[in-house]
Amino acid sequence: MIPRKSSTLAGFVTLGLFWGAWASVLPSVQDATELSKGALGVALLFVSLGSVPAMFFIAGPVVARFGARAAGYCAAAFAAATTLPGLAGSFPTLVVALAAAGATSGIFDVAVNANAGRIESATGKRLMPLAHGLYSVGILVGAVAAGIARGAGVGREPILLAVALLIAVNAVAAVGDSAPVHTEQTRAMRLTRPLIAIGLLGMATFVVEGGTESWSALFLARVHDASPSVSGLGPGVFGASMAAGRFFGQAAGRIGDRALLVGGAAVGTAGCLLAASSPDAPIALAGLAIAGAGVSLNAPIIFGLAGRRPDAATAVATVTTIGYLGLLIGPPLVGLVAQASSLRVSFLVLAAIAAAVAAAAPRVVGAQKAPA
Repeated sequence: MIPRKSSTLAGFVTLGLFWGAWASVLPSVQDATELSKGALGVALLFVSLGSVPAMFFIAGPVVARFGARAAGYCAAAFAAATTLPGLAGSFPTLVVALAAAGATSGIFDVAVNANAGRIESATGKRLMPLAHGLYSVGILVGAVAAGIARGAGVGREPILLAVALLIAVNAVAAVGDSAPVHTEQTRAMRLTRPLIAIGLLGMATFVVEGGTESWSALFLARVHDASPSVSGLGPGVFGASMAAGRFFGQAAGRIGDRALLVGGAAVGTAGCLLAASSPDAPIALAGLAIAGAGVSLNAPIIFGLAGRRPDAATAVATVTTIGYLGLLIGPPLVGLVAQASSLRVSFLVLAAIAAAVAAAAPRVVGAQKAPA
């Protein structure tokens, strides 16, 4: 018995729906809490401060205990938590809400990925690129729909409540899945030089991805005075190009990891530079689309490099632990740089990080051919 493919893929979609909608309503949240860009960046830090410990210390035992239905239980917890950020009216309440949303999102993320991995193992067919592509589709739909709703005068609270209800529907569908999911319960990290190198490369790429996705709507709203319906297109366009890039990566079997990673980082650099220097919202949206296409294959390639090593379990644990720090660093980094200078400068910093990835990737990828 293997996990249900339909509810597993739906889980990736609903994850993306929330984070796309969240990025789109972020300007409303900033207005409601009256936070500066720097303070908002610090608050966003608590998404990762909630998710990273939950992913590595709670999710594994939950999946091992409940098997495939763990995705249903985790989705239910995530649905409850996603209503909280829309209710926040101050910095402390926003911090608590984002920590709860991050923690429940993290364990739900691990649960659906465990189900997808089990399906791949049982069928011998790829599913992970499709699953992550559907996550990006969810970001697109969530961001655009939330932007349109905001443009029509709908507040942040009902928007996030609607997303929570969709997640709850997925929870009901997934909780009846009785398939076991056998996951190796290792938390040991092996800090060898090659694994640290690829982990740091992953961290840098996630800084670019997380920073661009989280601040795209605010960039359009604050830099170009875009309306809510237009600013909501920022994370939507970014998510759409991420999805397209991942679907391309699924089909581009003959292109090597090194070429995809270097080329993607170079494209991501160009996209961030275009957004940073954009004279108007349409050009900024084009830059965000290019950036999304560039960073789209970072996670599949980097985690794939770790997963194909002979010491796969330890390698994946090490690389993911280091790599996900980038998602923790990216959003607050953009906010703090913007507070000290401007959002345009923040996107120049993201472009510089992407360029560093392109420069370092050939050597780092080559070092993964043999375990240390």
